[in-house]
Amino acid sequence: MSKRWVIKLGSGLLTRKDGRIDRAFIRDLVSQVAALRRRRIEVILVTSGAIAAGMTAMGLGKRPRSTRELQACATVGQPELMAEYGRHLRRHGLIGAQLLLTYGDIDSRARSRNARATLDHLLSRRRFVPILNENDAIADEEIKVGDNDRLSAHVAALAGADRLVILSGIPGLMTKPDGTGELIPLVRRIDPGIRALAGGAGSERNVGGMVTKLLAAEIAAAAKVETHIADGRRPRVLADLAAGKPLGTRFALR
Repeated sequence: MSKRWVIKLGSGLLTRKDGRIDRAFIRDLVSQVAALRRRRIEVILVTSGAIAAGMTAMGLGKRPRSTRELQACATVGQPELMAEYGRHLRRHGLIGAQLLLTYGDIDSRARSRNARATLDHLLSRRRFVPILNENDAIADEEIKVGDNDRLSAHVAALAGADRLVILSGIPGLMTKPDGTGELIPLVRRIDPGIRALAGGAGSERNVGGMVTKLLAAEIAAAAKVETHIADGRRPRVLADLAAGKPLGTRFALR
């Protein structure tokens, strides 16, 4: 059984159709994380949703386009998001621990080593669940990772994870580029044919798409971390993955 998981949560899962944070989803997700911890699986969350939470708090109906407005939304939304996680974690005797990263942190040997040491220490204490996000408030083009799919893969590599689980609003990689067709349960090699199935990006509230998930799987594979893409709204999705049930798309890249 995998002992250290990095679980990435996209904005599409964390927000409702009206753009507000989906508190019921976070409550259920945290319950599943607590169940994993009871099975002695260490969990690191990589969460999107800060900008969406900020949009809600600032009364914005559409995602801003300018960098400054986006950074302002992230600054307002990040504590709102952490408060929501913290409220539900406390019900299970757990405490959230926030860590915000940029590509500069990941690319720096000293800073990435410090981040790994912090994660190791928090996870060894067992009560703490590290919750990571990109530091959107200060990230510019030179130090920006760009999306949390790739950030989660870098975190999985940095943390020495056994598994990267990318939870999305889709079952996994499908046989048609528009996300329809049949589920592809196993990918052993990302070739041009697989890339052609990736399609485009998501909605205006969801920066990523299957393209970035394939990139994340490749980044993780380089660090010998296996990636799973699965439907985050599937009941008991994390428990079923921990039990070895075949669901989603597993990337066993060589």
